[in-house]
Amino acid sequence: MLHFSINNFNWSNTYIIPSLSESPDVLALSHEHLTVGHHSIRRLFVPPLTIHTILSSVTFATITYFMKLVITSCNGSVGVRVVLLALKRGHTVTGADHTSLSPELSNLEKDQQDRFTFHQIDLKEYDRTLELLQNSGCEAVVHLAAIRNPLDYKVQTHNSNVVLSWNILRACAELGITRIAQASSVNVITGIFSVQQTHRYFPIDENHPTEPDEPYGLSKVICELQAATITRRYPTLRIASLRLHWSLPYGQYPSEGKEDAAARDLWGYLDQDSGAEAFLFALTCDTSRWPSKAEAFYIASPTIGPDKDSRELKAKFWPDVPVKEGFEISGRKGFFDCSKAERLLGWVHKDNIVPE
Repeated sequence: MLHFSINNFNWSNTYIIPSLSESPDVLALSHEHLTVGHHSIRRLFVPPLTIHTILSSVTFATITYFMKLVITSCNGSVGVRVVLLALKRGHTVTGADHTSLSPELSNLEKDQQDRFTFHQIDLKEYDRTLELLQNSGCEAVVHLAAIRNPLDYKVQTHNSNVVLSWNILRACAELGITRIAQASSVNVITGIFSVQQTHRYFPIDENHPTEPDEPYGLSKVICELQAATITRRYPTLRIASLRLHWSLPYGQYPSEGKEDAAARDLWGYLDQDSGAEAFLFALTCDTSRWPSKAEAFYIASPTIGPDKDSRELKAKFWPDVPVKEGFEISGRKGFFDCSKAERLLGWVHKDNIVPE
């Protein structure tokens, strides 16, 4: 069942809601089943009735989806923010992690017990992953569980990340859970963990080659490939792989005082709550304009830190990298082009989105 908040309607005989499963289908309900007046706000559970014929039209101001979500690695720095923002915006959350519940979320089991549950689980075990998703009754998954750096540059990061992603994707396919947003990374290119970085152009977008030389970046490339692969066999799936930059609290900026490290990371960062919002948008956006059923998106701030000039930094550290036609690297402008996320997810970077 899908949960909606409906604002500021002008009624005719029906209202129309874009399907969460497979565009261009729509969900339609007769107003006779509801008692919603002009400029009112109501929440209701509705069955996902899928039709191909629109009976009549209606104008509305806002529809907000309220969904049952599973969020993996809910104890992580990104996961905590996604949980808090999801609850703030009306979603019901099942959190999963291999460690006991984070102190930052410990109050939720009491204060939000009707909308938050937690399970300590090893998602590398497929049967347990399947059981978790099935028992949660979720309609969508935010998959964050992963090792976030190459560790010893041998096998643990690569093997863990690839298996965790596949288990979630395969379980969703088996259960008919069609909306998934998984964490990828800007390190699908040669990034801060690489022996030698090669950038073909600035700002970097999703057409830039992904050529990592280390196990963390490689694991994320494979996770994106797994997403594309499984949608060919299960074509109702819609999977967004979000290539996150370094997620930081509001007002913090990367590698202050560490010039070489910042240069290798292209001086990029991501406000942690703006990143959380990208995951929610990826689960509720209209996917009918996506070029494929599995898409990757760069998620980063459009600016670098204060008191820096990107033109000067490029001249010092990356003088031979060309700039794409129509773009300019100057002032605080960043080195990543996130316009695809704005176009297809409706996401733009914002500072200081604070979950309450």
